[in-house]
Amino acid sequence: MNWQSNIIQNLAWSDTIINREAKQKVALKIAGKVKDGDVIGVGSGSTSFLALIAIAERVKAEKLNVKAIATSIELSMACSNLGVPLTTLFENRPDWLFDGADEVDPKKSLIKGRGGAMFKEKLMMASSQKNYIIIDESKLVDKLCTNFPIPIEVFPQALLHVEDKLAQLGASTIALRPAKGKDGPVITENGNLIIDAKFDNVPDDLEIKIKSITGVIESGLFIGFDIEVLVA
Repeated sequence: MNWQSNIIQNLAWSDTIINREAKQKVALKIAGKVKDGDVIGVGSGSTSFLALIAIAERVKAEKLNVKAIATSIELSMACSNLGVPLTTLFENRPDWLFDGADEVDPKKSLIKGRGGAMFKEKLMMASSQKNYIIIDESKLVDKLCTNFPIPIEVFPQALLHVEDKLAQLGASTIALRPAKGKDGPVITENGNLIIDAKFDNVPDDLEIKIKSITGVIESGLFIGFDIEVLVA
C-alpha cells in the first residue's frame, strides 16, 4: 500500500459532529433511498458525511452499482476511502442529491455555505432531478439570517467593490471569513474568498441581487429550488 492510500484512509471528519445522534437518523433515511444504478450528488457537511457512510455500507453489503458526484474535496476523498465510485458532471447528471443546510425557513429557502462549497453545491442542485436537504431541528428557523450570515464567494480583487455593494443592499454586518488552521482568510476550492454578510431581512429577490454584483461568484442563498426537507 502506498503512502497516498494511507493518507486517504486515515482521514476523519475535521471537527466534532454536533447533534450526531439526530443526524445519524436522517442519514439512514437517505441511505434507504439508494437504488442500483443511481448517480448520487453528495453534498458537503457533517450530515452528508454520515449519510455517505451509511450509503457505503449498503453499497458494500448489497453490491450496488452506484456512482457519486461530490461537491467538495473532503467528500470526494471520503467517497474514495469508503469505496463509492466517483464520476463528474461531464459524464453524468445526478438522479438525486442529498445535502445539508445551515438554515431552512418555512418556504424551504436555505442558507448554505458554512463549509465554503456553495458554488458546487448550487451547481449540483440545479443539475439534479431530485434534491433532499437533510437537517436536524436546530436548522429550522422562522426567517433566514437568524443564526448565520449569508456566505458569499468573491473573486479576491473584487473584495472592496463587493463589500460596498452589499452595504448598499442593506447588509448590517460584512466580514471576511478567517481561516482555521492557517493564517489569513479562508480560500475556497475555486481560489476565492468568502464574505459573511448579515441581513436583517432576506427578500425573495436578494439572491439575484447579490449574484448580480460583479465579482460575486456565488452566494449561499438558495431560494426557489424544488427540494424535500428531511428532519431528524
